Amino acid sequence: MASHTTAPARGRRLGSTAVGLLILGVMLFPLYWMLNTALQPESGLLQVDPVPGDPDLSGFSKALGDQGGHLLTSLVVSLGAVAVCLAVSAPAAYGLARFGLRGSRTIVFGTLITQMVPGIVIANALYTSYVDLGLVNSYFGLMLADASLGIPFSIVLMRSFMVSLPGEVLEAAEIDGAGPVRTFVRVVLPMSRNSLITSGLFAFLFAWSDFMFALTLNTTDDVKPITLGIYQYIGAHVGDWGSVMAASVLSAVPAAVLLLLAQKHIAAGITGGSVK
Repeated sequence: MASHTTAPARGRRLGSTAVGLLILGVMLFPLYWMLNTALQPESGLLQVDPVPGDPDLSGFSKALGDQGGHLLTSLVVSLGAVAVCLAVSAPAAYGLARFGLRGSRTIVFGTLITQMVPGIVIANALYTSYVDLGLVNSYFGLMLADASLGIPFSIVLMRSFMVSLPGEVLEAAEIDGAGPVRTFVRVVLPMSRNSLITSGLFAFLFAWSDFMFALTLNTTDDVKPITLGIYQYIGAHVGDWGSVMAASVLSAVPAAVLLLLAQKHIAAGITGGSVK
């Protein structure tokens, strides 16, 4: 009887696995084709073999020489955006979660609404202010703009996590003489590590993939992230798709490495505030 009852379940699991693998294959195929094209720099875009028989890394060396500086610029800007994002969103989330501020739900709702505003609208509005403040063509200006992409998400995520923190632990810290700031730094932040890592990672990904602010807030080549570099690279090397794809592969490596390293923290950070 047990074999009759487990066989259908086993079949459903195998079917679900097959469908999942099929969907995963479809989603990852563009990445594979990008890497495949990068390993065949001498082939045209329409003459690429399905499998590189004789992989050639010359496209990567050329792309690294042409785009290495832009990769470094993206790394600096993205890390700076993460620092600004967490410095703003962590205290804001803690205040909304623990201090019972009047209208906190409205503030959170308004924070979510800001994510629905098209990026081009924000970029055009920022440009005028940046000209007045002298932040155009500056690393710090681009860090602030990119940080704005992650702040709303980070506030909502960390607030939902901090709401679920045990009140007894915070009260014990206050009894021991810790003020609000010390409690936040010494107790809340360590307990919120997963949500901080998750928020920081998403802020990094938002900044790393930003194109609109990079294009709008820079009028020279002084600050050129990798997204803008690849965009201009395609125009200048439209016949050299191997190098273009190699540059795209290199730009995807940092994000992929971070996702692999932080995947368990992401799962815990997203689900941590779902159960109190």
